[in-house]
Amino acid sequence: MSGQLIPTDDGYDLVITRTFRAGIDDVWASVTEPERSARWFGPWEGDAAPGRTIKVRMVQEEGEPVMDLRIDACEPPRRLAVSGAEESGGWRMEVLLTERGDTTELRFVHHLDSADQVGEIGPGWEFYLDLLVAAREGTAPKTFEDYYPAMKPYYESLRAG
Repeated sequence: MSGQLIPTDDGYDLVITRTFRAGIDDVWASVTEPERSARWFGPWEGDAAPGRTIKVRMVQEEGEPVMDLRIDACEPPRRLAVSGAEESGGWRMEVLLTERGDTTELRFVHHLDSADQVGEIGPGWEFYLDLLVAAREGTAPKTFEDYYPAMKPYYESLRAG
């Protein structure tokens, strides 16, 4: 578990990192190209430009629902910011990439209005980011049950910190 919960002026940032032995352009492609994002998160379609909305099919979720994601910022190959809405509220997320020698660090940031659901949200993003790792390495992915509820106490403990 690599999650951190950082207080901000308007809520909290849930930050989870992964490091890849790959160049920044290759990691960027894993996050932004529809055929590569389909391997771990879900395929998307639409005009992926800032201010535009794409449709993402959530292949790991029951019924594979389609979610609208607005591209808030796209600064290849370093920053992608998106936002979406669902019944439980809005989602604002960023992927920040930093290349260091022959590795690239991916820093995933979910901007939260409150930390109330971090016990559910944190394990979900750990699961998805490990799916990205498995897709890139060609290894068998784990299941969501490997993450939740096992990681819930850790993420809930971040609220007290």
